[in-house]
Amino acid sequence: MKLGYGTNGFANHRLDDALRIIADLGYTSVALTLDHHHLDPYGEDLAKQVDHVANLLDRLGLASVVETGARYLLDPSRKHHPTLVSEDTERRVDFLVRALRIAAGLGSDAVSFWSGIRPATVDPETAWRRMRVGVSQVLDAASELDVPLGLEPEPGMFVEHLSDALRLREELGAPRLLGITLDVGHCVAVEPVDAPTCIRRAGDLLVNVQLDDMRPGVHEHLEFGEGELDLRATLAALSEIGYTGVAAVELPRHSHAAPIVATRALVALQTALQDAPAPEKNRDDPDPEWVSKVDHPWLVEAEQKIRRDPAAIAALFPAVGRKVGRAPLRPETDPQGLVHGTVDDLARMCLLAVLADVLDAGKLGEEITQLYRYGDDAERRGVLRGLASLPEATVATGLELVKDALRANDIRLVAAAMGDFAGKHLDAHSWRHGVLKCLFVGVPLAAVSELDGRTDTELLRMVGDYAEERRAAGREVPADAVTLLEARP
Repeated sequence: MKLGYGTNGFANHRLDDALRIIADLGYTSVALTLDHHHLDPYGEDLAKQVDHVANLLDRLGLASVVETGARYLLDPSRKHHPTLVSEDTERRVDFLVRALRIAAGLGSDAVSFWSGIRPATVDPETAWRRMRVGVSQVLDAASELDVPLGLEPEPGMFVEHLSDALRLREELGAPRLLGITLDVGHCVAVEPVDAPTCIRRAGDLLVNVQLDDMRPGVHEHLEFGEGELDLRATLAALSEIGYTGVAAVELPRHSHAAPIVATRALVALQTALQDAPAPEKNRDDPDPEWVSKVDHPWLVEAEQKIRRDPAAIAALFPAVGRKVGRAPLRPETDPQGLVHGTVDDLARMCLLAVLADVLDAGKLGEEITQLYRYGDDAERRGVLRGLASLPEATVATGLELVKDALRANDIRLVAAAMGDFAGKHLDAHSWRHGVLKCLFVGVPLAAVSELDGRTDTELLRMVGDYAEERRAAGREVPADAVTLLEARP
C-alpha cells in the first residue's frame, strides 16, 4: 500500500509546502482535500493549478486521491452543505464532477465522497432516492473520465455503515467505477465489527483508505494509540487482501502541529508494519507451488469453460484471485510481485492464452479491451502481463492498454505495463517515459523488460536530469537511477 497523509491535516500550510513536507517525511502518497486554499475547484486559474500540482506530485513521487470533505467550500454559512441528500443536490453533484476532472488531471487513484447528513425534513426513502440519482449522475462523469469513485460510510451521515455503502452499490448494478473509501477509525466508532473485518469485507472494492484512531461511539479523529484501533492487525488485513492503493492518515483537527503529528504518525505506521503479524493463510488458497505445473483444479475447469463458451471469461476473470490466491510468485526476492508477478497474474495469463486459441484476432482485441476497461487493478495487471503471449494482430490494442496503464500511479499496474510486451512493442519515446515513471513511483527497474538492450543516450539524459532535480531539491536519488547512470559511460 502507499502510505500517505491528508492535506486537510495541513490546513495552515500552502499546498505546495504541505506536499513537500509530506514527501520529505517519507510518505509516498497524499489525500488531497479540495478547498479554498488547496486547489480551489472554482478558481479562475484552475487548469493551470492542476497542471502545476500534477507536475509537483510527479517530481515528489507522490500518488494521490482526491478528497471532497471541505467544510465550507460550497456554502460559507453551513458546514458540508449542500449534500447528496439535501434539497439542493445539484451543487454537490457539480462539485463532485469538478473533483473527478481534477483527479483525471492529477492522475489520481480515485475521488472520495460521502452522502451527507439527512435533514430532519427529508424522509429516508426520499434521501435514498436522492443518493441513487446523485451517485448515478456522478458515475456518468466518472465513466467518461475513467476515474474511480470511493463512497465513504461516515458516522452520523445517511450512509453511515459499510453495509449501507455496499447496498447502494448493488442497487446501482455494482458499477466498476464505484468502490469504497474506508476510514478505519470509523470502524471503531460505529461499525458492529472491527477494522480488519471491515477491510476483508470490502476487499477488492477498496479504492481509498483513511488511517486514524478512534474510540467506540465517538467520531473524533485521534492519533494512533489514543483510541482503540488495533493498528497492526489493521495494516496486516490490508496486506492480506493485497491492497496497493493510497492509505493516508486522516487527522483534520491537527493542522496546528501538522509536521510534528505527521512525523509521529509515520513512525507509528512503520513500527506497526514491522511488528504486524503475518496474515493468516486462507484455507482455500493453494501453495504457490502449483504455478510450476499450472494444474490448479479451478483453473483447469475455467479453461475448459472458456473453450466451450468464450463469453464465460467475463465472469471467470474477476474470480481468479479468490479461487487460486494472490501470493507473489517469488516471495523471497519479489514480495510485492512487481518483477515476476503473482499467482493470480499467472492464472489470468493462462485464461487469456486459452481465449486467444478460440477467438479470431478482432474478437480477441475487443475482449481484452473489455476485460481491461471494466476490470479492477488486479484484472488489469493480468491483461497487461498476458499481452506478450497474444497474437501479433492484437499489438495495436495492447499498446493502447499499456499507455493507459502508464498514466496510473499504482506501482503493480505500472510494473505490469513495462513487462515483455512493452519491451518488444512500445515505441522509444513512450518506453523511455515508462522507465522514468517506474523511477517516479518506486517500481524497481528489474521489472522493466529489455532495459539493457533499449537503454540509449536519450534515456540516460532524461534519468540524469531527473537525478539532478532530486539532488537540487535535497531528495535522495533512487538507487536504480544511480546504478543505471553509473553502468553507462
